[in-house]
Amino acid sequence: MTRRSAALRAWQRLSRFPGGAWLFARLVCLRAPYFASIRPRITVLAPGRVEVAMRRRRAVLNHLGTVHAIAMCNLVELAAGLVTDATIPTSHRWIPKGMSVDYLRRATTDLRAVAELGLVPAVADPAELEVTVEVFDASGEAVLRARVRMWISSRPPSASR
Repeated sequence: MTRRSAALRAWQRLSRFPGGAWLFARLVCLRAPYFASIRPRITVLAPGRVEVAMRRRRAVLNHLGTVHAIAMCNLVELAAGLVTDATIPTSHRWIPKGMSVDYLRRATTDLRAVAELGLVPAVADPAELEVTVEVFDASGEAVLRARVRMWISSRPPSASR
């Protein structure tokens, strides 16, 4: 049996209860404070798939009144990190190595990022893994598509989770 990551275990425990998904998102933001700037709402967290939403609000808008590109990149990085963490073996760790982004259209509504990661082959050590994330507006139209390159390596023996 493959062990589940600490984040996935916490999600599975908390998301069953009213307010549990909100609490989980706050805990993620405590661990990585910059993500709090977008006030993420995590709706799906499973090996191979994550969905994270953010509201359109003044704090994430640019001078044109659309959602700022960096706020969307923040959403993408959170989704990519969570799906990687939930999918790779717990014997390994990850860190974003790079990101390429295609802005497809203006983002004028609440947004939802979907990160999908297929089955991870036996992880070479170290390895690079590409995570695809799409960001959709409230009508379901894609506004951004990103590819996040994750650097995967073995955890030191004392750091296994």
